[in-house]
Amino acid sequence: MRAAGTILGLLLLAVVLSDAFEVMLLPRRVRRKMRLVTYLLRSTWFVWSSAATYLRPGPRRDSLLSLYGPLSLLILIGVWVAGLIAAFGIISWAASLDPVHGVLNHLYFSGITFFTVGYGDLTPKTPWGKISAVIEAGTGLAFLGTVIGYLPVLYQLFSRREIQVIMLDPRAGSPPTATALLTRHAHGESIAGLQQLLHEWESWFALVLESHLSYPMLSYYRSQHDNESWIAGLAAMMDTCALILVGLHEVSTFQARVTFAAARLALVEVNRALRLSPEVHAENRLNPSEFNDMKADLFAAGLAFTDEETAEERLAEFRATYEPFLAGLADHLLLHVPGWIAPKLQLDNWQASPRGRSAKQLVESAPVNPS
Repeated sequence: MRAAGTILGLLLLAVVLSDAFEVMLLPRRVRRKMRLVTYLLRSTWFVWSSAATYLRPGPRRDSLLSLYGPLSLLILIGVWVAGLIAAFGIISWAASLDPVHGVLNHLYFSGITFFTVGYGDLTPKTPWGKISAVIEAGTGLAFLGTVIGYLPVLYQLFSRREIQVIMLDPRAGSPPTATALLTRHAHGESIAGLQQLLHEWESWFALVLESHLSYPMLSYYRSQHDNESWIAGLAAMMDTCALILVGLHEVSTFQARVTFAAARLALVEVNRALRLSPEVHAENRLNPSEFNDMKADLFAAGLAFTDEETAEERLAEFRATYEPFLAGLADHLLLHVPGWIAPKLQLDNWQASPRGRSAKQLVESAPVNPS
C-alpha cells in the first residue's frame, strides 16, 4: 500500500512539474496528446460554455464568456499548487519520512511547508523528512516566483494581440470585413498602406502562432468590444489576402501571399493545439448573391478582378483551405466569424460613441493626400 502511494506521489509530482515547466518555461510546442493543461482547459471550457449557451446571445452571454480566460489561468495555477502539495504529502506519508499519523496530517504539513508558513505544530524529525521539507519549500518558492513573473508576460502577449485587432476598427469596420478593408484603402488612395498593413499582420500571425501554442489559455481571452475579436481580425485579413491572390488590378500579390501563408499556419496550429477538427460542412459565408454585391462594391472603389469569369471559382478554392479550420475554432470558442460584406448602415465602434456621426463627417471631409 505504501509502495503504491510512493509511486503515485512521485508520478503526480512529475506530471505537475513537467506540465508547469512546459507551459511557463519551455519555448517550443509540446506534441504530447494528453497534457494536463489541455485536458483542464477542454473540460472546464466545456462546462463554462455549456452554461453560457443557456443565455441568449448578447452582452450578458459575452460577459460571462469573457470571464473564462483569466479564470482558467487561476484554475490552472490552483490545480498545479494542489497537485504539488498532494504529491509531497502522499510521498511523506507513504515513505514514512516522519512519525506523523494520518494522511490528512501529512497533507497539512505539506501545505504549510509549500507556502513556508511554518506554524511549528508539525516539524520534521527524521533526516529524510527534513530533506523532503527543504525540497518542498524550495519548490514552493521557485514555483510561486515563476508564476508571478509569468503573469506580466501573459498580459503583454494578450495586449500585443489586441492592439492590432483594435486598429482594424477604422480600417475594416466593426466587425472587420475584407470588402470594407479593401474599399476604404482604395477610396483613400492608400493601396501602398494596405501592403504595409498586410506586412504588420504577417508579424501578428507569427505572434499568435508562438504565443498561443506556448500559452493555450490565451485563445480564450476575449476582446474589449463584443463585435471585435482576434478570430474576426484573422478572418478579415485572410479574406483580404484571398481576394488579392485571386487577382485585383494594380494590387501586388507578393505580400498577400506571404501573409496568407503565415495566417493559415497559425490557424491550423492553434486548431491542433486545442485538439479541434475542421468543420467541413460549415455555413457558407459567401453565397453567389453576396459575391456579386462584393464585386460591385470593389468595382465602385476602383478595384476589379483581373479575370472576372473565374474569380468566384478561384476564391472558393482559397476559402476551402482555411474556412473549415476557422469555423471549427470559432465554434469551439463561441465567437462569431464576420462575413465578407459589412451590414448596411453598420457603424464602426469609434462612430457609435457619443457624437460619433459628427466626428465621422469631419474625418471624411478631410482632404486626401496620397503622398
